[in-house]
Amino acid sequence: MRFVDQTKIFVKSGDGGNGCVSFRREKYVEFGGPNGGDGGKGGNIIVEAITGLNTLVDYRYSRHFKARKGQHGMGRNMTGAGGDDIIMKVPVGTQIFDEEQEFMIADLLHEGDSITLARGGEGGLGNTNFKSATNQSPRRTTPGEEGEEMWVILRLKLMADAGLVGLPNAGKSTFLSSVSRARPKIADYPFTTIHPQLGVVGFGENEFVLADLPGLIEGASEGIGLGDRFLGHVERCGVLLHLIDGTADDVVESYNTIMEELHSYGNGLAEKPMIIGLNKLDSIAGDDLKDKHVALQEASSSPVLALSGVSGDGVPDVLSSLWDVVKADIKARQESNAPKVEENPAADAWSPF
Repeated sequence: MRFVDQTKIFVKSGDGGNGCVSFRREKYVEFGGPNGGDGGKGGNIIVEAITGLNTLVDYRYSRHFKARKGQHGMGRNMTGAGGDDIIMKVPVGTQIFDEEQEFMIADLLHEGDSITLARGGEGGLGNTNFKSATNQSPRRTTPGEEGEEMWVILRLKLMADAGLVGLPNAGKSTFLSSVSRARPKIADYPFTTIHPQLGVVGFGENEFVLADLPGLIEGASEGIGLGDRFLGHVERCGVLLHLIDGTADDVVESYNTIMEELHSYGNGLAEKPMIIGLNKLDSIAGDDLKDKHVALQEASSSPVLALSGVSGDGVPDVLSSLWDVVKADIKARQESNAPKVEENPAADAWSPF
């Protein structure tokens, strides 16, 4: 399945049906009267977030969505049928922007979140509504309202607990494949990962979602290489695992390159909790490993964990450190999303005695 994280679509809700002009014509009924029904309501365009999706590919090639019109009113005071709603299923984490991307219309963060993007037009009134003592045979009706239409931008930011960042060939895909069932492309050349990959990592009895981002290079924030367009997928991650190729000549330069791109991108990525992993432990000589480990610690002012995604050495320690941060982040998010119970001071103060 092709990965698509942004697309532009056109939506139009249904027009309301027109009101009807009709009069009773019944045998043996001396006086008739108006009995024109109202028009039906047009269908809505609704966007709903569901689990099980991680791409917007369904909206890449089918971009026009038009709900049905409401039926016109009919005689015998019969209201026209309403138009069916169109419910668009999108992945959790989808954001909806206006055509110019100047403001966000909705951010669907949780399963079941939905928004009525375009409301159907109300149906028109039939002539029955205009009957009065002075107008026994009205021929007046109102037309149905027009539906709403607009172009919008759908942008997906994958919901992952932790994110992998690093230069190309830092071993991110190998690490993801070793700790999860994800099977990203792995090869001995840069940019083997050209779109984000998700994997569910099992740690003891716990699980968390890890996202592998395509490799960044110097100048990515200016569009060089694959650019920084995929960094939006880790904006909601609780922690970043910054993997550095331990076989590189200058691991500090590798570290600084990624940090500069994270700072250039903004949105708080550089300030997120970060675990630094000196990867490819199995390919580094002992003395060389020690020197690079100390240099990275001094440059980052953070603990550095040595590991090998191929042999598995050091991987449990890295997963343990990731889970500690992810667990705290999940707890904080659950507390922030929990409904708040408002206290009523007046109730506490009241007493019958």
